[in-house]
This record gives sequence, C-alpha cells and structure tokens, in this order.
Amino acid sequence: MQILHLLLERPDRLLVELVEATGLHENTVREHLQRLIESGYVVPRPEPRTTRGRPRMRYSAVSGADAPSSPVAQRKVRAAAERGDLMRRMMPWTDTPALPEAAHHQLDALLEDLQEAGFEPVVDPAALTVDLSPCEHTREHPEHRDALCAVHVGLMRGVLTEAGGPLEVEGLLPTCDPAQCHVQLTLT
Repeated sequence: MQILHLLLERPDRLLVELVEATGLHENTVREHLQRLIESGYVVPRPEPRTTRGRPRMRYSAVSGADAPSSPVAQRKVRAAAERGDLMRRMMPWTDTPALPEAAHHQLDALLEDLQEAGFEPVVDPAALTVDLSPCEHTREHPEHRDALCAVHVGLMRGVLTEAGGPLEVEGLLPTCDPAQCHVQLTLT
C-alpha cells in the first residue's frame, strides 16, 4: 500500500526512490513491485540510456486518464466484461437498462478487481455507489486511513479508465466511522 501510495502521489519513480521513501530493503521493494505489475496496478518503463548496460526502470501506478496502460489490467478488464455479459444473458433481471454497455463493463471490471483485493463490494448501479464496508484495511490501521483511501480510490480510477467507458470515481462519501467506505461514481 505504501508503494502504491507513493506512485499515486508522484508517478515515474525509480526503485532507489521507493527504497528511500519506504525504508524497505531493495529486494523487498522489487518483490512488491513485481507483484503489483503482475496484478496490473503498476507499469514499469525503461529509462532511456545513451550508454551501454541495462536501463533503469521507472514505475508508475495505473490510475486515471493520464496514467500508463497495463496489458495485465487490459486482459483482466476484457475477461470481466465477458463474464458480466454472460451473467446478464443468463440472469436478465440483473441488468440495469439505464446504463450503457460500456458502463456495465466498467462495473464488471471494478467488482472483480475489488473482490480480488479482498473486499466484498456492494454495487448499486442505480445510485452509482460502491459500498466497501467494512474496510478491514482502515479498521486495522486507522492512523493510515487517508493514505489507504487514496490508494483504493486511485486503483478504482485505474480500473474504470482501463475498462474505458462513461463512469468515473467522483469521490468518497463522508462518514464518521473509519471502517465505513462508500464511493460515489459519476456518469460522464
């Protein structure tokens, strides 16, 4: 989470910058980056070189319209859309006709991504809200709530952008309970 938060705050970071910022060993940061790349949350980019040798890698989080695209995230989005289309054909009562097909595909991808991350999201397609309550991350680490919420919102933006459609994350709905998390989406 800390690595993702750093990459969301400022993309295009070198490994050494992440090591200094986190205080973790270089191999630990490298291992976490590899897992984040394999999950489709981070994209590496080789730094241009004018001399011989292996280029240094720069890392960015996949989040929002200006972020780099991840081939892993693209595959996950396509697979989620296919499964969602199949579900809507098999169970037509689950369809929300007011939403365009691209928005359904975004919700499919978002739902699967959140489930994969350990959440039990409840999506209300009519109100365009996502309930992630209770958020075990903030329950276990309430002192890091702001950073955790920023990471989760950033990842949700990345999934919606990667899926390509009219839905965007508007923001978190206010709450007094740190374990409550309700995200408002908007149709653009």
